[in-house]
Amino acid sequence: MNGSWTSHLTVRTLYLLFLGQVASFALALSSFTSSLIADLGVDAPLTQMLLVYLGLALVYGGVMLYRRRRLLVPWYWYLILGCVDVQGNYLVNKAYQYSSITSVTLLDCWTIVWVVALTWIFLGTRYSLWQLLGAALSVLGLGFVMLSDAGVGGGGGSKPLLGDVLVIAGTVFFAVSNVAEEFCVKKKDRVEVLAMLGLFGTLVSVIEISIVERESDESIQWSTDIILAFVGFVASCFMFYSLVPFVLKMSGATMFNLSALTSDMWAVVVRIFVYRQEVDWLYYLAFSVVIVGVVIYSVTEKDPDGASAVEEGNPTRYQVLSDESAVVRDEEPSRF
Repeated sequence: MNGSWTSHLTVRTLYLLFLGQVASFALALSSFTSSLIADLGVDAPLTQMLLVYLGLALVYGGVMLYRRRRLLVPWYWYLILGCVDVQGNYLVNKAYQYSSITSVTLLDCWTIVWVVALTWIFLGTRYSLWQLLGAALSVLGLGFVMLSDAGVGGGGGSKPLLGDVLVIAGTVFFAVSNVAEEFCVKKKDRVEVLAMLGLFGTLVSVIEISIVERESDESIQWSTDIILAFVGFVASCFMFYSLVPFVLKMSGATMFNLSALTSDMWAVVVRIFVYRQEVDWLYYLAFSVVIVGVVIYSVTEKDPDGASAVEEGNPTRYQVLSDESAVVRDEEPSRF
């Protein structure tokens, strides 16, 4: 057992865990600010994410324009990715209107179940029995949250069960988005993924806002607290989205979502010290079971599946734009 622990405590593993925890902290901040926005009477989940997608499009899209390189992945695949990601964020942020921050952040980890299934089917990732046991324990811990919200302990919120259903539905979309991102960042380019996700996420959000959220936006009575909450949400989400591709490339969607489970600890801290709410004993039991599952998974995890193969295999090749192609043609010797 000692040898197993030592073999996994490498510099690369520690660096991966560090990035995962920074991303987890950013996720906890976004959960807190999203819950705060809901408490301030603002029901605009699509508008919240629109600002995040717009920031991604401007920053990483600017990098892509500077590079002047063609897309490695057809644009319509990024359109699908943008649609899926927008729906996941909409459902989860909407859940804060009905459930507590603790329930949302814990149940958000149902993403792990769908990610394991999708990576197994579509990416060919194979998990050991110990890894599956660790993931299963993590999911089992989340079941206690549903039990508490059903009335055993009282999870908080106006309609906790509805909020739980919205979160679990959102995790399905998150899982598809995470697996698609994992494939793209391991085979293609991180900056391109973030830029295109931001671009198409912005377009999809604008369309949906005009259909289902326009009246809600018009009814917002802006104040300093609401503006600061929005700024905090956008900043934390931008940091989270920027870190996700690095973690996905080094490990994978499953380990990334398992690392994000520690954000639940911060959610409990926020609920106790900020909202002055009592946390039911089932939440502590749930978190303990989740931590045991994460430890089992991380100790028995092998080298990231496919990461090294991608890095050591054929390097990513871009297709340059027309003016760069002309320069290359001028440098080639004439055939005549």
